[in-house]
Amino acid sequence: MAVSILSHEVSDLCLGKPALSSLSASATVGDALSALKRSGDLFLSVWSCDRLHHCNSPRPDKVDFEECKCVGKVCLVDVICFLSGEENLKNPGKALQEPVSVLLNSKVPGLVRHLEPHANLLDAIEVILGGAQNLEDIIRYLLNSIGVFSPTPNHTIESLDIIDSESFFTVHYDDPASSALPLISQSLIKQTSVAILDTDGKLIGEISPFTLNFCDATVAAAIATLSAGELMAYIDFRDPPEDLLRLVKDRLEERNLGPALDLIEEESGISSLSSYSSSSDEEFGMGRSGGIAGNSAGVRSTAQTIVCYPWSSLVAVMIQALSHRVSCTWVIEEDGTLVGVVTFAGMIKVLRERLKSTA
Repeated sequence: MAVSILSHEVSDLCLGKPALSSLSASATVGDALSALKRSGDLFLSVWSCDRLHHCNSPRPDKVDFEECKCVGKVCLVDVICFLSGEENLKNPGKALQEPVSVLLNSKVPGLVRHLEPHANLLDAIEVILGGAQNLEDIIRYLLNSIGVFSPTPNHTIESLDIIDSESFFTVHYDDPASSALPLISQSLIKQTSVAILDTDGKLIGEISPFTLNFCDATVAAAIATLSAGELMAYIDFRDPPEDLLRLVKDRLEERNLGPALDLIEEESGISSLSSYSSSSDEEFGMGRSGGIAGNSAGVRSTAQTIVCYPWSSLVAVMIQALSHRVSCTWVIEEDGTLVGVVTFAGMIKVLRERLKSTA
């Protein structure tokens, strides 16, 4: 059975999936923002050429592949983090005219890798563990054949030593949200989140790139002016609470960031969060290995942070993460003290070793 899984090609993971909307590397940040709004996609692939023109070329097969390839991908979180900089808030119009490449420069190499369609699943796993994205497709695919990895999936995440207790990102509730900005960028790359802790080191929520990706560009102003806890509340709602929105505007005026106020006014007519259907908390055991209850805002809010425990089984954490569309799960003690995080990368690594041992 393990041999059968290894014989599957990476193209099997792409069946039925639409292509990512594309953008030329010569486009601007504003072009990327408009394309994200227009397409409704969470990500855009960035190409070294005008991909649409290239694909419609009368002789595309004769054009060197190196002349037209995917050089990266961008999402709304990239735009938000870029606009959150002090200089960009002073002149957001100018910032939006910057080339889209500025959104790629802060990313580590290897996030986008090219694989031939006939590459096998193990090739894809090795590339993923080397830093490429996306992880969810691989985890979902492996979960469908979870019996092959027995008894590993029934072991606790603690016994499998996949709890990362050192290299995760945290901020305290009262810290400026702007202090979390580099952590948000890094968590987007590592496909994790930024944990928000109280003074006792207990988990009270998170700033998730996934949730931010359903917001609009006005969140840049909120990051620059609010505390981490206030930002968590700001992005928990389909429309930010009026008192927080007023607070953001007042603080922008205090800092002479009038142009950022214009950005808020321009975006005010656009719904800040998109909704999606998710499985009920009760169905997936949200009482003991689920989430920290909180506001519901269509998309999973930061107050509904998904958690598990050191004694949770690997398969339970896999199902939990996939059902709630998160790529990491926070590990806590019964009193809420944060222990660490389990990521898709950690899950894939332990399953890969099991796969190799049975092949």
